[in-house]
Formats: sequence, structure tokens, C-alpha cells
Amino acid sequence: MVSRELIVACRRGDPEAFEEVVRATYRQAYTQAFRLVGDRQDAEDVTQEAYLRVFRGLPGFRGDAQFETWLYRIVANAAMNHLRRRGRFGDLSADAEDDRLEPASAQQLGDQTVDREAISAALQALPDSMRSVVVLKDVYGLSCAEIGEMVGASEGAVKVRLHRARKQLLS
Repeated sequence: MVSRELIVACRRGDPEAFEEVVRATYRQAYTQAFRLVGDRQDAEDVTQEAYLRVFRGLPGFRGDAQFETWLYRIVANAAMNHLRRRGRFGDLSADAEDDRLEPASAQQLGDQTVDREAISAALQALPDSMRSVVVLKDVYGLSCAEIGEMVGASEGAVKVRLHRARKQLLS
């Protein structure tokens, strides 16, 4: 967790403080970007863009939320913009009208063993727009309304996409 003192130093323009923030949060930001865009090079580009936005936006960061929460939203928005520019995100609205994490081989959840590599492969097999919604909802805990705001779609459209993605993951 990034300390309030470090953020204050960043806001004063201390470049070493910003470097420390990047070092402390890069792995999580990159992991989120990779999960959203599904490509290592694209994830690096998205992460770089996100940190540029963080740097520019730090003077306006009020600290109402944790820094990491603010950063995750910036990364998610940068990833959505990246996918839109690449023409890979699709139109969530049209579908609705048609009808914190380290890699590990396995983890025990109740009576079920979860193979993270299998989950990762299943997520990568989803279309970008479905994968993004699942990751934002199930990994980062955003509400459907928040996701809709990020991707420019209604809450209902996000729910439809989420339902279809989960159904495809289970099949």
C-alpha cells in the first residue's frame, strides 16, 4: 500500500517519490492491464499510459479513496480505451439489445481446487469485451454500473455481457 506521505511527496513534484510509487504498484497495474487486454506488449503500453495519467492527475488526487483503487480505475480506463482504439472491444450496447493476484498453480477454495492456469487460459479464450467485464467485476470488484460507466454502456448491457461470459466459461 502506498503511504499518504509518498503521495504528498509526489504531489510536490518529487520524481524519486513517483518512481517509488511506480515500483510499489507496477506489478499489480501490469497484471490488471494484461488481464484486460490479453497481450503482453499491449499491457505494457496500457500500463505506461496509465502511469502517465497518474502523473498528470496526481495534483487532483484528493485521497478520498485509496491510491491503489484510483490507480486500478485509471488502468481499467486506459485498457478500455486501448481496446476501443484497436477495434477489439465491440459494442456492449448492441449485445444487450440482441437478447489482487499472483500466479500460482492451484489454490484450495472450500471443497474445490482452482487451477489458476486453467482459469487464465479460459479468460484468454473469451472475446476482449467479455473478458474485460469478467475481470473488472470478479477480480477487481467493480459494480456493473461502474463498469458500464467505464465502457460507455448501460448497466443492463454489462449484466448481459457478464452473464454470457460466465456461461461461456462454464461450458
